Amino acid sequence: MRARGQVRPDPAPYRAAAPLATHGPSHVLYHMRDGGGLHHHLFGANSRQREKGSDGLHQLITEPLAVAMGLDAWFSFSFSLTTSIPSIQFLRTRFLSASFSFLNTSTTYLRPKFLTMSIERYDIVIVGAGPVGLLLSTCLARWGYKIKHIDMRPVPTVTGRADGIQPRSLDLLRNMGLKRAIMANEPAKVYEVAFWDPAENSKGIHRTGTWASCPKFIDARYPFTTLLHQGLIERVFISDLEQNGVKIQRPWRITGFSSDGVDKHHPVEVSIAHVDGDKEETIRAKYLFSGEGARSFVREQLKVGITHKGPIAHVWGVMDGVVRTNFPDIKMKCTIHSDAGSIMVIPREANMVRLYIQVASSTDADWDPRKTATTDQVQATAKKILAPYWIEWDRVEWYSVYPIGQGIADRYTLDERVFMGGDCCHTHSPKAGQGMNTAFLDAQNLAWKIHHVESGFADRSILKSYESERKLIAENLLNFDAQYAKLFSQRQPSAGEVGPASKHPTGDEKVDENEFIKMFKASCEFTSGYGVAYNENIFNWSNSHPAKSPLFLSEKAGSTTQRPGRILSPATVTRVADANVVHLEQEIPLNGSYRIYLFAGKPSVTKKAVDDFAANLNKKGSFFSSYTRPDVSQLDYHEQHNPHSLFFTINTIYNAHRPDIEVRTLLPELLARYFDHVYADDIWDQRVPNAKAAAHAKMGLSEDEGGVVIVRPDGYVGCAVKLVEGSGTVDALNDYFASFCTKSLGGGERAQL
Repeated sequence: MRARGQVRPDPAPYRAAAPLATHGPSHVLYHMRDGGGLHHHLFGANSRQREKGSDGLHQLITEPLAVAMGLDAWFSFSFSLTTSIPSIQFLRTRFLSASFSFLNTSTTYLRPKFLTMSIERYDIVIVGAGPVGLLLSTCLARWGYKIKHIDMRPVPTVTGRADGIQPRSLDLLRNMGLKRAIMANEPAKVYEVAFWDPAENSKGIHRTGTWASCPKFIDARYPFTTLLHQGLIERVFISDLEQNGVKIQRPWRITGFSSDGVDKHHPVEVSIAHVDGDKEETIRAKYLFSGEGARSFVREQLKVGITHKGPIAHVWGVMDGVVRTNFPDIKMKCTIHSDAGSIMVIPREANMVRLYIQVASSTDADWDPRKTATTDQVQATAKKILAPYWIEWDRVEWYSVYPIGQGIADRYTLDERVFMGGDCCHTHSPKAGQGMNTAFLDAQNLAWKIHHVESGFADRSILKSYESERKLIAENLLNFDAQYAKLFSQRQPSAGEVGPASKHPTGDEKVDENEFIKMFKASCEFTSGYGVAYNENIFNWSNSHPAKSPLFLSEKAGSTTQRPGRILSPATVTRVADANVVHLEQEIPLNGSYRIYLFAGKPSVTKKAVDDFAANLNKKGSFFSSYTRPDVSQLDYHEQHNPHSLFFTINTIYNAHRPDIEVRTLLPELLARYFDHVYADDIWDQRVPNAKAAAHAKMGLSEDEGGVVIVRPDGYVGCAVKLVEGSGTVDALNDYFASFCTKSLGGGERAQL
């Protein structure tokens, strides 16, 4: 017997458990109580046979009785054939009504004809409300996705955990509009790092040098490390989430999941429970993301291993507190080596300081990776290390001891439906301050790719690039961390090395780079966040890319300085609309759009090329016109960023003075619609001191003829193309986007990753 129902588009089929044999005419009643569990009863029509239900009841339940019992739902049917009736295991949810029509007697599945309340469906379930989960949730919530976000902790982080925001991450937070809220907490800022070593004749320690936290050779808007308690950072994200209708469900944990594909639109089933065990839910989603940290339930269930980069080599104690001391660099980041041990000093907000104190090392005669120490023991060690200076604690906010190892997950996803990120995938020394920062970029990378797939813009195969891009960065970070630690264990840098290494050479100035200087620069790039360099793939153009136009510009060939897969160089320009001097790379917020930077050169030289560029963007079948937003005719006049497409924003930059740029007359209508994104390249830059159009020069483009730079939604360069008269520039971009978009563009073919 089959009960067939008319159901919502994506019904979740019920799982059949072991069948229960019955004989003779029978009546079946399934009912549900408040708790959501299913109870069934089988009754012989003539003999009044009664079958015990799962709740222990032994009684015939009729419709009036069901109502009197206050059951949430009931339904019944009769049959007259000797058959085998399955016990149906319902997913845990509450049904308010159901009715059935019957077809035959051969099936063992039931489907409701109508359910006024069914299993909840979400676009994504996010487990863990640390940095990676919160940033992913924030992006997707802003873009309109339905999110279930849970965390095992009853409240956000109270003490301890990560505290360092590197310059690149601060760029990201500003691009999300969250930097001001972060800075409202008055965090500590580290501009320099001080090095202290044993003094001669065993007279304690002395300062051997300082260097910039973010040296001048790095083109950073914020050349410092921001230090703030992780709980305060989390609250900034949580506040933004609540404004967008997402509330973290606490304290809940994940108890099971299955990417079963039963529901093709929501193929992941997730079971969650309150940590007290008194409540449970089963939900369905398009995606599941684990940001649970190093002890990830999801990773364990997927049987994804962690590859460790060597054995544990150190055990460190970490202590947050308020201290009194005459140590002169307590407000700076310090690396201190003494005959009594090692300490790293990290200043914090509200007069707090974090101290990392080495408890044990693999070089110790009695080395034990499980060694621990009390607060008093660690404080006593710190006093010995800092001698001849003294230190006393007013209070200790948090203290922990843990071994430091390096490890990376073998996979970040198995099926592009269940993903992992953050500490779930990579662990390394907290002294480098990379955990939270790497997690931020994991989340950002995945967010826009999911968005493009779910919006119908890009092929699902692009999701494979999340693992290939982010796993590479984690591997590079761990390899660097090991090399850097080895180099510094051999000797400390000399002042003669630190000085040249910190400079940004201009003109014909050259720096003699030995091994230390090269490693120093690499370390600064990694720790600042600007060392991220994704390999060539479908997003990051190279000579092996399916798009083959000769108009593509290459860093290797010297035709541009912009390398696909690296962050766009920062540039300062004047906004024509209001004469404000602005940071070009920050003008488009993180909204899921590709950023089209049209460096238009001199108007007298490029007038026709710019007109042709706009005309070909408007052509049917171009990458731009193929994804015109459906509500384009009803948009508000003041829509700044996406007046034509939700996937593209155009910025036009002229090599001209602001008063000489008349937007309505100089630009074609399509480009003039982006009135707030027209700029004059008239601000001098010390990195290209001889350039008349510094932004053009920093991009490595002709100041007269310009060019086009395509930047991914996460701020990384996708490709650069020459600006020419005719259709060539747009044709090249059609080929680039056709390699991963869902529509055929300009006659191009899509390539698989």
